[in-house]
Amino acid sequence: QVQLVESGGGLVQAGGSLRLSCAASGRAFSTCAMGWFRQAPGKERQFVGGISWSGGFTYYADSVKGRFTISRDNAKNTVYLEMNSLKPEDTAVYFCAATYSLGAPSVAAPNYNYWGQGTQVTVSS
Repeated sequence: QVQLVESGGGLVQAGGSLRLSCAASGRAFSTCAMGWFRQAPGKERQFVGGISWSGGFTYYADSVKGRFTISRDNAKNTVYLEMNSLKPEDTAVYFCAATYSLGAPSVAAPNYNYWGQGTQVTVSS
């Protein structure tokens, strides 16, 4: 079991930056692949990016590539989502998710077993 708590969301102007954190507790976080997803009102949950258990592999959705960066600190049981050059279309609730996997992070939400409660990110134009 892994429990996840996101933080760091808020209101930011277009072009600004935010860093989200996802703190994990529970068993063997360091063997989890982690993903970040987002969901805007009336839309399906969307993959943002993922990171492998070691941090050695990251993968991003085309819509955020070059603007967002995922990292993790296994000693602190935390994964981060650094978001730069934010756009109004990035407005959503952001979720972190975990699955026990030593492979590459999946882009599919059903492949993740554990989810945080989400944190709201609002980008004003």
